[in-house]
Amino acid sequence: MSQYQYYEFRAIDQPLTERQIREVRSLSTRAEITATSFTNEYHWGNFRGDPLKMMEKYYDAFLYYANWGTHWLMLRLPRGLVDVKAMEPYCADGGLSVRTTRTHAILDFHAECDGPDWDEVHASLSSLIPLRDDLLGGDLRSLYLAWLGALQMGELDDEEFEPPVPSGVRRLSGTLRAMADFLYLDPDLLAVAAAQDKGKPLPAPKRADLAKWIHDLTASEKEAMLLEVAQGKGSQAERKLREGFLGARAAKHGLKVAEDDTERRTVPQVRAAWESRSARHRPW
Repeated sequence: MSQYQYYEFRAIDQPLTERQIREVRSLSTRAEITATSFTNEYHWGNFRGDPLKMMEKYYDAFLYYANWGTHWLMLRLPRGLVDVKAMEPYCADGGLSVRTTRTHAILDFHAECDGPDWDEVHASLSSLIPLRDDLLGGDLRSLYLAWLGALQMGELDDEEFEPPVPSGVRRLSGTLRAMADFLYLDPDLLAVAAAQDKGKPLPAPKRADLAKWIHDLTASEKEAMLLEVAQGKGSQAERKLREGFLGARAAKHGLKVAEDDTERRTVPQVRAAWESRSARHRPW
């Protein structure tokens, strides 16, 4: 079988400097590189760089897929704006891990599917990047989907409990549906997960909510952001405003989850419910 591998990185919060561009260029002479992106594909050979190190140093999002069925996504988030401890219950070998640096948390998603057809091997980083804003706003549904992916791949022990189920699993956004596809999630397993949905996710923020939050910022905070705009750093000021607002909103409201183990199923219980539903939907 022919080999195909695709690599894509995005710098979202801050573009690369000229020096940084030269540094990543040294890793690949054929890659398409700009101040905000790095894209390359291989029909033979392998990429010389280390994606994790590149995420630690340069980029905020990374996507990889190969025609033997591997899907790999990493998202980098400012560490001070996310609750790493709340993410830990969703981590699972082969599905999701969370690494931290001094300044960031890096979420590492993996999925495998045996022997997909060539024309089925495709994924879009653009469709998944909005997950960063979801996570900054306290929406952990993408992490729960990753846990389901680990269960589907048989990576979980029978003694484990299902992690807290975030509200809104029954009503996935387009971005979360793209994530479910990226993780190869079986629709019957998603339906079994949705049965545990306890409420609604936070609604989309309103202009009035953002206006009130900006009004309540201190004069020095506003002046610092205006100074960044005047210095040509408008994108950085915008990022700080957006992330600060989403972080404050998440801290104030949060998303409802099942905290009591009596409401949480064991891995065998989830698997049995999935297998039962799948059996009912088989055409034979």
